[in-house]
Amino acid sequence: MENQKLKVGIVGGTGYTGVELLRLLATHPDVEIAAVTSRGEAGLAVAELFPSLRGYVDVSFSNPENADLSACDVVFFATPHGVAMRQAPALLASNTKVIDLAADFRLQDSAVFEQWYNMPHSCPDVLQASVYGIAELNREQIKKANVIANPGCYPTTVLLGLLPLLEHAYIDYTAPIIADAKSGVSGAGRKAAVPTLFSEASDNMKAYGVSGHRHHPEIEAQLKQLASADLQFIFTPHLVPMIRGMLTTLYVKLTDDAKAVDLQSVYAQRYEHEGFVDVLPKGSLPETRSVRGSNHLRIALQPQANGYLTVVVVQDNLVKGAAGQAVQNMNIMFGLEEQQGLGVVPLMP
Repeated sequence: MENQKLKVGIVGGTGYTGVELLRLLATHPDVEIAAVTSRGEAGLAVAELFPSLRGYVDVSFSNPENADLSACDVVFFATPHGVAMRQAPALLASNTKVIDLAADFRLQDSAVFEQWYNMPHSCPDVLQASVYGIAELNREQIKKANVIANPGCYPTTVLLGLLPLLEHAYIDYTAPIIADAKSGVSGAGRKAAVPTLFSEASDNMKAYGVSGHRHHPEIEAQLKQLASADLQFIFTPHLVPMIRGMLTTLYVKLTDDAKAVDLQSVYAQRYEHEGFVDVLPKGSLPETRSVRGSNHLRIALQPQANGYLTVVVVQDNLVKGAAGQAVQNMNIMFGLEEQQGLGVVPLMP
């Protein structure tokens, strides 16, 4: 795409991931925002709904029925589950690439998808051709992909937190992998709902999805694929009273081989050339505010005397957990510098 900007479309530009995409793409030097769709806000200037984008984004929302998305090089879907799979075949026929931030292409088993999302998959052929969009794991496949399943926010922390152990077969699967995860309220989306009202979510903390969360089968499928083994996975998400940020604490039992190696060095070497994954020095622990507003994910290790390892992972759920990772995938798909448009220093305080 040398000397020619990518024409980008965003379907569903009024939610938190949609506006986060707009924030990142607005200053991306290789991107032209060609279309942003919204049925409810059609005709309204994007910067009128989101004053933070004044002077950066000068397009208006368009009705999805009238938007010429097929003229785009790539279309991001920041929409509810089920939207991308209905529109993907026509876009692909027009040589438009698709990056879906929902779950339409995350689960390769369409029966499992139907079980968790209560809808049949409308394009299983596209599903089979899609690539799971964790760059640090599937970079070469992403380069050749036409459809990217942008991972869920919780799965990103779990998979990148465990990837070096999985690749070296350092986890003893006789014990379950446990993920205790906490997310800011923005993870629930930009909608009116009682549990996310200020007076409900503030000064409060609670577990949810304990009997079954939609990210559980996504994480479990990826873990089993990476481990090439059956395993047990226990996952409990929590809602914490902050706007954005995610912290996941992972507990794994180590194999005897793993106990004999320097796992700090294993992690450091695995992520040495990954610009968005930061392995903290031994003895450090990450905080969510150290990644706020950025595409960084930080990892810390704490070996336990009983042969277990604790891994703590933080990210901004809206950036590395959603929109930032999507932009990272776009850069790879089109042969751009992977960090282009993502050089955001985390906000402090």
